[in-house]
Amino acid sequence: MNTGADYSSGTTGATKPAARPTGTEGRAPGGGLTVLGLETSCDETAASVVRLSAAGAEVLSSVIHSQIEEHAAFGGVVPEIAARSHVEMIDGVARRAMAEAGIDYAALDGVAATAGPGLVGGVMVGLSYGKAVALARGLPLIAVNHLEGHAVSARLGAETRYPFLLLLVSGGHCQLLEVRGIGDMSRLGTTIDDAAGEAFDKIAKAMGLGYPGGPALERLAASGDGSRFDLPRALLGRKDCDFSFSGLKTAASRLAQTCESEQDRADLADAVQKAIARQLSERTERAMTAYAEAHETRNFVVAGGVAANKTIRRTLEDLATRHGFSFLAPPMVYCTDNAAMIALAGAERLEKGLTSDIDVAARPRWPLDEARANADPVHKKTGRKGAKA
Repeated sequence: MNTGADYSSGTTGATKPAARPTGTEGRAPGGGLTVLGLETSCDETAASVVRLSAAGAEVLSSVIHSQIEEHAAFGGVVPEIAARSHVEMIDGVARRAMAEAGIDYAALDGVAATAGPGLVGGVMVGLSYGKAVALARGLPLIAVNHLEGHAVSARLGAETRYPFLLLLVSGGHCQLLEVRGIGDMSRLGTTIDDAAGEAFDKIAKAMGLGYPGGPALERLAASGDGSRFDLPRALLGRKDCDFSFSGLKTAASRLAQTCESEQDRADLADAVQKAIARQLSERTERAMTAYAEAHETRNFVVAGGVAANKTIRRTLEDLATRHGFSFLAPPMVYCTDNAAMIALAGAERLEKGLTSDIDVAARPRWPLDEARANADPVHKKTGRKGAKA
């Protein structure tokens, strides 16, 4: 979502931490916890105000400045350009989010900011701004894992009770997780190489579809017949829930060079989309079988940017129906990166008393199930950065 706005940068004007207000003056009516969320992990500068109460989550505002035009000429996100844009836009975006929410800072109970994983230069911008707000206004700071934001994003659109089985599928991540609650998640499977969204974008780039590639490939696939192309299927001999999209990416990129007509490209796009949907469905089906054996309630959530793909969403919804799972997904506007999911994750953490020190560091890598990732890393040579997934 691109607001199309031209925001100006500025400062909060505060020079020292302010005491928290003890009364209700300046607070919005309705009670609950009201949190400002900030998201700058990739190429969207976003801010949102969310109120969490017994009735559920209410999004009071959600402002997103997209950098698509700034990166389109390069065919992907350039980290330095992204970080500079975040610096320029974060203050204006946050101010607009507060204005659209119709509240002042005295009405906030906390400020949540993405602290990773992501492009660390961008993460530092949003996290630093969040620290400044927290210090200036005397608010608790909640450092949020970007992936945890996606994990709870379905709760922005409908009542979604814990526990649930989650397929988190985005440009940089592809994981199956058992989600028991905020901060309590176990990995069942993950990609051993590329994520599904990355495969979409790289194949689309090879086909000359521009950036962002995933939505462009989906539009092209609507007029295609994928049965013409035989694409490889990954990890067929394995019985776990892990994913692999590198072979598909390589094969499809090579086939793209042989396409001579627009129909050829449409057919290949359809084949790619169906191949990705098939692998996601096959691995999710394995996870559903294991999850159903251990849980009486069967709730399935799909989240992340790729969850906006209609073919994939429909395939997974049909799978859930066949296995007796309820199917839940965020509203389309909250599938891609946004700050409402960060604000909600922050509110849920704040509700449990899980706040962060003001010196919390930005992290380029931050697995949701960190203990499992460190004990059994998928990417063995992670150096000093830590486990990737």
